[in-house]
Amino acid sequence: MAHKAAQWPSEETLLLWKREQARLKARMVDRDTEAWQRDPTFSGLQRVGGVDVSFVNGDSDRACASLVVLSYPELKVVYEDSHMVHLKAPYVSGFLAFREVPFLVELVQRLQEKEPGFMPQVLLVDGNGVLHQRGFGVACHLGVLTDLPCVGVAKKLLQVDGLENNSLHKEKIMLLQAGGDTFPLMGNSGTVLGMALKSHEHSTNPLYVSVGHRVSLEVAVRLTHHCCRFRIPEPIRQADIRSRDYIRRTLGHPGSPAQRQERSQKEQRPKVCPKDGPGAPADQGRPPEDYGRDSSTDLKDPQPGFQEQQKDQQLERTEHHEDSDLPPPPTWVQSPP
Repeated sequence: MAHKAAQWPSEETLLLWKREQARLKARMVDRDTEAWQRDPTFSGLQRVGGVDVSFVNGDSDRACASLVVLSYPELKVVYEDSHMVHLKAPYVSGFLAFREVPFLVELVQRLQEKEPGFMPQVLLVDGNGVLHQRGFGVACHLGVLTDLPCVGVAKKLLQVDGLENNSLHKEKIMLLQAGGDTFPLMGNSGTVLGMALKSHEHSTNPLYVSVGHRVSLEVAVRLTHHCCRFRIPEPIRQADIRSRDYIRRTLGHPGSPAQRQERSQKEQRPKVCPKDGPGAPADQGRPPEDYGRDSSTDLKDPQPGFQEQQKDQQLERTEHHEDSDLPPPPTWVQSPP
């Protein structure tokens, strides 16, 4: 059954949100604060986290929040936690954090309380950091509230401060030849708000990396590239895969409502994976249609061109972004037959 969508915020609420963003922004740190960040090889970095929120088919305010922690540099999942949430705020451009961050903070707090040894040393966030209407996107918001280094990784360009996805921008994208190539995102203010990154040799579309908290832009870009087996950084990709899988398992269980509730409660408990990660990677033993929104990046041998175009068309249909004033469409999740 679909739930009633969250009510559109009043002007007073929007003003309070702006004030809260300004208050938290004063606490944001846009430089490296950790020893591993200053090492060219990231020596000392052992755990990288990723977060994601996936939506339920036909339900604009019901979703699954997911946190994963991967070993570095192996990029194997060592911890995962997902649970269903009811989003209390609607999607409003520039205020995504008020819709999603409270649930992500809860996941980080659960990890700190139950398995502090698996706390990530940095979080990769599916969204923007300082590349934002008021210089304080979801990655900044989450970073300040958790006091963890955070990196914003967006799949589409947020068109602020004069940045546009125009012909000149597309020409710059065409000049990105090899994985790791970048160009700066400089707005009309003259400030570099982030970097466009060709994250994989076969990717035709860049990622848009920006500072979240307690990290420099140079380190944010380099770390994002090092975490990419495919176009999407592995921590974010795994959080996305596992949140969607959790929705399928939770809402697709056969049996009585009581049995489904019991299974759901069990699955909401944080899961610590074996030392070498789960028994099999999430992209094995699963048909391609189950990989979710980044299906082409889940292939063992990704191909350039057609598959990337298909993936980006799917992303435009299914993902929420802060570059539109319209509420995002819900993600379509199919239950198993």
